Amino acid sequence: MTGMSARDWIDAVTVDPEITRLWPGYVVHLVAVDEIDPGLLAPLAARLLAEAEESVTGLDPEAPGAHIVAWREVFRSFGVAPRVARSSVDALTRRGAKGLPRIGALVDLYNAVSVLHRVPIGGEDLGLYSGAARLVVADGSETFLTTADGEPVVQNPEPGEPIWVDDGGVTCRRWNWRQTTRTAISDSTRAVGFIIDSLDGPDHASAASAADALAAALPGALRRVVAP
Repeated sequence: MTGMSARDWIDAVTVDPEITRLWPGYVVHLVAVDEIDPGLLAPLAARLLAEAEESVTGLDPEAPGAHIVAWREVFRSFGVAPRVARSSVDALTRRGAKGLPRIGALVDLYNAVSVLHRVPIGGEDLGLYSGAARLVVADGSETFLTTADGEPVVQNPEPGEPIWVDDGGVTCRRWNWRQTTRTAISDSTRAVGFIIDSLDGPDHASAASAADALAAALPGALRRVVAP
């Protein structure tokens, strides 16, 4: 069985204590909604993408802000150098001045909010979810469905890598680096959940403001913060 309501999904999200033991101060903000209309979001998404691109014009990619730099250090702590992989917000910010990708209204919306607030954000199609979302440390046996050269492939995370999972396997590798194709947002997505990862303590203001922006764009959205 797949598919979860916004309420069931947002209430069930957990962070394994090992995550906060290894990376104290981590907090996740969640936003979820059952019914969205991508068509109605398109003008807002287009405007915010333009603002996001403008916000990083002239930005030194090696000095993108304290929160993005903090994510680089966290990636190094589990053995991943920036030349290998970056947090989602780091990757988006680096390419923003040359043009952010145009994928679809819902993805464009959260990519723009991510860049504007300098926080990693992942979006999930809740209709494709299987059980609760959990942030755990990988043992390496978990399965991750993705694509390579346009073909579906199954990979395994590295042991010690932070991963988001549901009952069907890995939904996002390396904390917020790459999401699975299995729960990816598409034009047919109607129930959606957003994961906003934050190391921006003590008040996590950037994550909170990003959650505010997403909730304002999505009438009826639910919110939750999971903190140690």
